[in-house]
Amino acid sequence: MATLAKLHRSQNNRMIAGVMGGIAEYVGWSPMWVRLLFVIISSLSAAVPGILIYIVLWIIMPNASTQSYN
Repeated sequence: MATLAKLHRSQNNRMIAGVMGGIAEYVGWSPMWVRLLFVIISSLSAAVPGILIYIVLWIIMPNASTQSYN
């Protein structure tokens, strides 16, 4: 599995925008576990909806290029 040198949205592990896939590649975890953890934390948090966090990350995180991977 390729790892990202910096935090970017993933090119390879996309479901919607590649946000969770990018986080998974950056920390070296399985994208499935990162997505599952995000859903669990989002459903338990009443303060900030998970969809809002996802949209903010989508806007802030740059898209990965082939040079982003090492």
